Amino acid sequence: MSTTPTRQDFDHYMTPNYAPQQIIPVRGEGSRLWDQQGREYIDFAGGIAVNSLGHCHPVLVNALKEQGEKLWHLSNIYTNEPALKLARTLVERTFADKVYLCSSGGEANEAALKLARRYAVDHYGEQKDKIISFSQSFHGRTLFTVSVGGQPKYSQGFGPVPGGILHATFNDLESVRQLVGDDTCAIMVEPMQGEGGIIPATPEFLTGLRELCDKHNALLVFDEVQTGAGRTGELYAYKNYGITPDILTSAKSLGGGFPVGAMLTSDKVAKSLAFGTHGSTYGGNALGSAIALAAIEFIDTPEVLEGVKTRHDLFREHLETINRKHGVFKEIRGMGLLIGAQMSDAFEGRAKDILPLAIEEGLMALIAGPNVLRMAPSLVIPEADIAEGMARLERAIERLVANA
Repeated sequence: MSTTPTRQDFDHYMTPNYAPQQIIPVRGEGSRLWDQQGREYIDFAGGIAVNSLGHCHPVLVNALKEQGEKLWHLSNIYTNEPALKLARTLVERTFADKVYLCSSGGEANEAALKLARRYAVDHYGEQKDKIISFSQSFHGRTLFTVSVGGQPKYSQGFGPVPGGILHATFNDLESVRQLVGDDTCAIMVEPMQGEGGIIPATPEFLTGLRELCDKHNALLVFDEVQTGAGRTGELYAYKNYGITPDILTSAKSLGGGFPVGAMLTSDKVAKSLAFGTHGSTYGGNALGSAIALAAIEFIDTPEVLEGVKTRHDLFREHLETINRKHGVFKEIRGMGLLIGAQMSDAFEGRAKDILPLAIEEGLMALIAGPNVLRMAPSLVIPEADIAEGMARLERAIERLVANA
């Protein structure tokens, strides 16, 4: 007998590593969602920067239907046309020569880190194994990626973690100079820290990292899982800075809601990911690749990318207007449609308290740590939905202030 699932079913049947909101969305269109009771919400969360074209965008739905009636999955014993088309498109539109396809950002970063170490062994020897990343960074939930990520809470309690990992301070080049050396195989960095608080890197910082990597024969790895696929107003954020990494990782917006990840690199570096060194069962499957290809081809156009920059300005204007009335934010920052509003001293640590109030007002939003309200909506969210969503956010903030 068919039954309608409830929120209580989550607590009964699912492991308790998540704590979802009480509503259950059942339908989406564009930047709006409806729950089991038919209540409407505007989506500023975007599936945590995943739903790059909103919900059920016709371009992605058509790609899904067309490929879904042809071929879904083969395994990597064979290749397939959509995977080859996606890889070629990514190469033609970026610095890369080669692409490794997988199913998530964590997988893409795991591959990048393994490749960086393997490349160092192939060219310089096993002693060159140190990886430098940054405090408050986030690179995934595998044991390797949470260890490289700069938030110890995610790796505590899981036993010995991989060694040879050092953490510097984001946007502080001197802190990197104190750690880097000829035993460094890679520096991994987000062009804009996402989970760490929506903090863009300075151009000087990334330029300095590139120079340090060149000096010490280390690879520069850009984690663009959250900033990539149009999120910052360029196809990838490295283009905003004019700095070319050796390895780049992509996921989230890449699949527009379908689980797809990719690692991009040069011919020289890719040679170290030789036959049998790494793999992904679902990576490069035909269905996911067809959807990602449709997403990238739609996103990487002047209309969409310029629209992201225009929408960034609209979000900022609305947030600044709200802040002039209520004084809840200390700083509004970000690039493109990855935007963070840091809470003011009077509301320190209260960003999380906005989320349930926003849900009650019909708005979905995010946080980036306890002190930053985060927004990562569809790259093509209509301006009318921005205005209405901000009106709902203001009502939530009015309630927060009234109960302070």
